[in-house]
Amino acid sequence: MRKLHKKPLIMATAALALTGTLAVGSAMAYFTTYTTAGGGVTMNMGFTETIPNETVDKDGKHVTITNTGDYDCFVRVTAFAPMKLTYTTPNGGWKAKDDGYWYYEGVLPAGETTPELNISYKFPEGKDKPEEFNIVVIQECTPVLYDENGKPYPDWNHVITTETTEDSKTTE
Repeated sequence: MRKLHKKPLIMATAALALTGTLAVGSAMAYFTTYTTAGGGVTMNMGFTETIPNETVDKDGKHVTITNTGDYDCFVRVTAFAPMKLTYTTPNGGWKAKDDGYWYYEGVLPAGETTPELNISYKFPEGKDKPEEFNIVVIQECTPVLYDENGKPYPDWNHVITTETTEDSKTTE
């Protein structure tokens, strides 16, 4: 049998191992590099916004709500004043609930306006009659959510509120 020379064999194996180690490092660097990009893009996902429209005359306040946002929403309204208020809906579309709010019956589509909700009051009489007083109208909206059957429902725990105050001067 032939005599094997151990020294050249060990040197060749070591050279092969070192070469393999260098290749693994390059492969790891190739697969683990990353990059970042600068700059940005402004993204608008849309919003829900409603604006109360009020007119005041001797009969009280006439309130409508316009959905100026990008999405359909549910709307509710309440008002505060130093005297008792009476609510009427000449064209329907509103319903009172026990929490003191008047709810628009249905979904208010984007770009649409609710029917009129009239808020009337009786002026105090006698010496206590003020020159003017405020009726504060608070309207809230919430985006439309859908259940698993596709039926729309409101989440009144997440509302967008608008408060308006317009002086109401007494008229003789």
